[in-house]
Amino acid sequence: MTRDPSSTSSSRPQIQAHVERHLGPVTRAFREGDIDILCVDAAFDRPVHMLVTAGMSDAAMTPARKDAPDRIELMMTLPEQWKLDGLQSSDPRYWPIRLLADLAMSPRQTGRALAWGDTVPNGDPPAPYVSDTKLCAVIIAPSLLVQKEFYALDTGRHHIEFYAAIPLYREELDAHAEHGMEFLLTRMLEHRVNDLVDVKRRNVMKKRFGLF
Repeated sequence: MTRDPSSTSSSRPQIQAHVERHLGPVTRAFREGDIDILCVDAAFDRPVHMLVTAGMSDAAMTPARKDAPDRIELMMTLPEQWKLDGLQSSDPRYWPIRLLADLAMSPRQTGRALAWGDTVPNGDPPAPYVSDTKLCAVIIAPSLLVQKEFYALDTGRHHIEFYAAIPLYREELDAHAEHGMEFLLTRMLEHRVNDLVDVKRRNVMKKRFGLF
């Protein structure tokens, strides 16, 4: 069931103000279903594009853990070379926008809340998002590319937390299932993998030249 984004339960105006206060001006917004994807274009002092959902928090979730928030929004960070001007849904490079929207709508469609440390595969078995990458899942985690002040927003009506959707390889997804969130995120940090999307980045669970 979708919600009218103009309804009094929506925090979208406050979310956009929060994004602009901490990340920069919203230069464009993509619309997928009932979700807006706010885009902060790359700038001289911040050479990355930032995508942030607005609308996921319109509906409260029922988290499995007591310490998990019931309202969140998601973000992804793209390199400045990722062309967003004039980007259409038919373009292969549109997949991060579609992915964010699908993730944002999934709790109300499936009844399953999303929280820090959760992984979401792209199908079963997981399939690459597009042909030029083997990334096929995401893990929900705090962004390493924004200030901590961006992590949470209190609107007066709701408390909303912001997390990054970080793309994973199949081997990384399997490592999370076998060893847990802390193991995988530690591995990623050890190999300097953050939430900047790189379709050709190193797979932290594969050996390189005989060594990890």
